[in-house]
Amino acid sequence: MHKQNSIIFGTILILVGVLFLFVQFFPGLAASLDLSQQWPLVIVTVGVLLILSAVWGTPTLAIPGSIVAGIGGLLYVQNQTNAWESWSYAWALIPGFVGIGLIIAGALGHKRRSSWREGGRLLFISAVLFLVFGAFFSGLGAIDRYWPLLLIGLGLWQLLPRRPKNVASEE
Repeated sequence: MHKQNSIIFGTILILVGVLFLFVQFFPGLAASLDLSQQWPLVIVTVGVLLILSAVWGTPTLAIPGSIVAGIGGLLYVQNQTNAWESWSYAWALIPGFVGIGLIIAGALGHKRRSSWREGGRLLFISAVLFLVFGAFFSGLGAIDRYWPLLLIGLGLWQLLPRRPKNVASEE
């Protein structure tokens, strides 16, 4: 674990050093980067590095990595569009980021079946919450009028018969 932390920290230092070196040799680059608008990319980069460390041997790091990268992506979009009020419903995407992390961890071999199932469930719930709250707080087109159909669909899904869980089949 200590070796992986050294790799992640070293990679971050190298990337930041390369960026500052380019700025030293190409002063016009600093003006075109406009770090006041690009700062969320630092958060996305940290998330991506966590996901890469999951690939390098610690699959469970995919979960915090996807959360950090996802929130960084949200912040980037909000910073570019100045749509900070979208936090009133964008928070609903965070369980979906957890679901993506679970699916990645499952693909890397950590509790495969339960990770895929739970990750998919979180993605579904997150999408429904995002659409419903988005319709309430900002009006998302046709969803604004037909959002009750989402509730009806969710209710029908809950009524579907469930297969019995087979604990022995977990990997």
